[in-house]
Amino acid sequence: MSLYKDVIIAGFGGQGVMLIGNLLAYAAMDAGLNVTYIPVYGPEMRGGTANCTVVISDEDIGSPIIHAPQSLIAMNRPSLEKFQPRVQDGGIQIVNDSLVEEQLAEKVRVRSYFVPANDLANEVGTAKMANMVALGAYIQATGVLPLERVKNSLEKVIAAHYAHLIPKNQAALQAGADHVQKQLQ
Repeated sequence: MSLYKDVIIAGFGGQGVMLIGNLLAYAAMDAGLNVTYIPVYGPEMRGGTANCTVVISDEDIGSPIIHAPQSLIAMNRPSLEKFQPRVQDGGIQIVNDSLVEEQLAEKVRVRSYFVPANDLANEVGTAKMANMVALGAYIQATGVLPLERVKNSLEKVIAAHYAHLIPKNQAALQAGADHVQKQLQ
């Protein structure tokens, strides 16, 4: 059976959107899959808009451009408002409900998973890991890769001088996955 998954990951600059896109892409490459990763920045890096697209497939990828994504990780309200209408019917979206009101998210046309990413990240160590919580939630909701593969890929994408933060990032990934697992039961 053929594997094809795509996702738009979006938020404010500084929320670590590019980092989790890069981590997802690296973990998929490490699994022997074909991957495209395209970062898109707004007018400012920190505080401006930022998003990236990741396509993962076990076959050749025809185009890295995603007009109607299968899934979305929305870290803030402007990202949800911009990209939610483009998500395919039946698609999956991870909504950071620490920053986005649940009533703004689709609940019929797409499957929405509400994850208090900032709150869960604070419990793990720091709100800066909200991105990892959201990625863990996405991994659990889609099953695109084993969570352990993503956790093990952290050492390849986190700079060496931040290596001491890898265990907390792994815990944040797990917290997001666990939160979605509860919603799936």
